[in-house]
Amino acid sequence: MILQIDEGRHLGRLVAVALFVLALPFVAVAAELPALTGRVVDNAGIIDAGTRAALTQKLADFETKGSDQIVVATIPSLGGEEIEPYANRLFRFWKLGQAKENNGVLLLVAKNDRKMRIEVGYGLEGTLTDLHTKLIIENDMVPAFRAGDFSGGISKAVDDMIMVLEGHPEELEARGQRNQQAPFNSDNLFFAIFIGIWAIIFFGSIAASILPPIFGKKLGPGRYRWLGMTFEPGRRSSGGGWSSGSSGGGWSSGGGGFSGGGGSSGGGGSSGSW
Repeated sequence: MILQIDEGRHLGRLVAVALFVLALPFVAVAAELPALTGRVVDNAGIIDAGTRAALTQKLADFETKGSDQIVVATIPSLGGEEIEPYANRLFRFWKLGQAKENNGVLLLVAKNDRKMRIEVGYGLEGTLTDLHTKLIIENDMVPAFRAGDFSGGISKAVDDMIMVLEGHPEELEARGQRNQQAPFNSDNLFFAIFIGIWAIIFFGSIAASILPPIFGKKLGPGRYRWLGMTFEPGRRSSGGGWSSGSSGGGWSSGGGGFSGGGGSSGGGGSSGSW
């Protein structure tokens, strides 16, 4: 009986140890979430002091005016997690926005992963839409981040979010429409050049066969002089349907004491990378 009790205790300890080991990854994940120390939590150290102070004051004034709450957070790394679930967990952990309004917004930047996300609370998804957050990321943050201007990109993104939340999305939407104009595409240019060259060769060959006999000077049987060149319409050379005395043909190419109000998010918003 004593032996069975000892074996049961030993088995219980083994199970407890196994459960603790299995729980370690989840404990580590929870520990990765930073503390909410203010409206700007720059753990990645990418926002200069002046911009950080200006953003903190701007976000405080904005929240005082209408209760919507925007928080900027930067972290060194996501630790292998995708930015969407991380941002949603951080938003819920910090309880951004008001409990009954769910009117919080989180702007998250993961420096080493070169990713960013704007996570929007339930109550603001109809105002700060996925389209708006996508435009803000693509037009404000990505170009600035690629140029190394993290402070400028984050500051501009905050300005545009406030503009939309205050009921003035027209400028952002108009800017997005302008940026949707087809940019220069080297593939399209190459295709246009290819078609143009093909058309020149094809129609040029036809013209070289028809026009010299009509407008040119006859030099001999099947030979005509026109536009300073000699044509032999009935004879094909390696360069095409006409020759000009050369063998190559006719052309060459050569972002302290502060807390959320209890709000939540369901995954609204957009992500991006640079």
